[in-house]
Amino acid sequence: MPSPVVHFEIGSKDSVKLSQFYSEIFGWTFLELGDVRPIIEGLEGGPSGMLNTLGHPPENYVLIYIQVDDVSVALDKVIAGRGKVLVGPANLPDGRTFAWIRDPAGNMIGLLSPLP
Repeated sequence: MPSPVVHFEIGSKDSVKLSQFYSEIFGWTFLELGDVRPIIEGLEGGPSGMLNTLGHPPENYVLIYIQVDDVSVALDKVIAGRGKVLVGPANLPDGRTFAWIRDPAGNMIGLLSPLP
């Protein structure tokens, strides 16, 4: 079965300020978790999303996450397909695993396992 896009992340130097923009323009509501701002209202019918401030490069980015059954297996395929692993695999508190890759065209993409 094809892997769906399940999440997106928008990075900036100031996620608090950026959350005000998206709230005013699109009506999104955010949960405040330090520099991470998960979108808790306004994405009905779409993938989950969040704003983030990493504190290091890349500072400004838009990243989609593709769900894969096994992040490690997917990373092996990325490498075999001439992509590059940038981050991970790393475990999340909710039991999922994620990674960041760069495709052969230079795009940064996230991989995310399903909830256990």
